[in-house]
Amino acid sequence: MNNPILIDGKVIAQTIKEEIKSEVAQLLDSGKRPPHLVAVIVGNDGASLSYVKSKEKQSQEVGFTSSVYKFPESISEKEFLETLDFLNNDSEVDGYIVQLPLPKHINTKKVIAHVDPKKDVDGFHPANAGRMLLSMPSYLPATPYGIVTLIERMGIETSGKNCVVLGRSDIVGTPMAVLMSRKGMDCTVTLCHSKTANLKDVCKNADILIAAIGKPHFVTEDMVKEGAVVIDVGIHRIEDNSEKGYYVTGDVDYNKVAPHCSYITPVPGGVGPMTIVSLLTNTLKAYKHEIYE
Repeated sequence: MNNPILIDGKVIAQTIKEEIKSEVAQLLDSGKRPPHLVAVIVGNDGASLSYVKSKEKQSQEVGFTSSVYKFPESISEKEFLETLDFLNNDSEVDGYIVQLPLPKHINTKKVIAHVDPKKDVDGFHPANAGRMLLSMPSYLPATPYGIVTLIERMGIETSGKNCVVLGRSDIVGTPMAVLMSRKGMDCTVTLCHSKTANLKDVCKNADILIAAIGKPHFVTEDMVKEGAVVIDVGIHRIEDNSEKGYYVTGDVDYNKVAPHCSYITPVPGGVGPMTIVSLLTNTLKAYKHEIYE
């Protein structure tokens, strides 16, 4: 049993925001315009609206210009793609995100491919995914980028470690597996999914376990090696009888798993705050043309 070190994403995210804010202040002092981040959202999904509002607030906190393009669910795919054309051609927009999910009548893969890779601060465009795979400079997907940053800023040893990633989504699991295997992280990575045999045994062998499976409390104490680093990507609202009517939890059964860990992220307050900070970091890189010179 261990007394785990909490990986406090709120504290690390705030530190990075202060660094960005300082750099933006220097840009403004030299007479330059601030970086400009845009969010495009369709419909009235509560979680999506909340996320975009938080992104807008935090963009303004670091001195960015922040804009939101909001459309009704009835918008046609053609109209939506025309909006992306406008953003692609606007020289004062440095980066933008398309908030997912989109309505069923809009082809998500077509939309992602329509974003200018130079402004793709979500890191979802095939060009950025391919560049990441080839270890070329690219915009990294915000959540995996945030996790790598947490690990680096906490000084967690990764070289030669066994890393197990639970979940193979295009947004988190698959890019996470790629990044953890790359030079600098140097892990031996196992990417698990619903068809993985002997899943508990595979997880039990992990020095670093990254849970992005999308199921509350999926990771239990009998799946975790003593002294493992556990990163919980999941976030779920579970209804209860409290004043709020719900509580927030992750993919990991935190109370039972934490005593077996050396490091662990809480939910909320772990990975979540790092996702928006990674978007801000990508936007600053886009502004400075660091990826695509």
